[in-house]
Amino acid sequence: MPHQPSRRELICDAALTLAAGGGNHAVTHSAIDTELGIAKGSTSYYFRTRAALVGAAITYLTDSSRAAFGELLPNVPATITLDSAADLIAAYLDELLTTRRRDLLARYAFASDAASDCHLGDQLARCLFAPDAAAALMARLGADDAAARSRDLLSLLEGLLFDFTYGSRGRTENADRKTALHGAVRRWLIALIQQST
Repeated sequence: MPHQPSRRELICDAALTLAAGGGNHAVTHSAIDTELGIAKGSTSYYFRTRAALVGAAITYLTDSSRAAFGELLPNVPATITLDSAADLIAAYLDELLTTRRRDLLARYAFASDAASDCHLGDQLARCLFAPDAAAALMARLGADDAAARSRDLLSLLEGLLFDFTYGSRGRTENADRKTALHGAVRRWLIALIQQST
């Protein structure tokens, strides 16, 4: 039986939609009531303050992102190569830039809210990528200091996402995005592995 979202989940989902479409200031209790077509004051019943609402929305984003990432893990081949790793990562980035674009934009929108809250900031920083999985991947590819190299890899991936969302590559390379992502990731993986030897 499919999961029926709770009222809290629906509110959090609407908060992500509003944040993605209008920035963090678009996320208000009344805007969510309107978005969902529910009685005025309903969102306030579940989340008394805006801070509680934003915190819940970021937690919801983190949980849904981890679930999406978990669906990707069974596709990791038993024997991984630089090419298959680059394919897998490029496909995940492309999914974030297309199918999950709303989540990506909401994450950027909530960055200023999370900046002064260590817990929310940590959640938001890790919501799209799994550092442990990245370290395991770098170890499988032969990196000596897999933890350090994985941090470098994640920084590159964050930069690629931003560039393809707001930067020049998003305006010039969308037609061949997967190929461009694959090439950039593969070159960076090679550099990281060579750095280890």
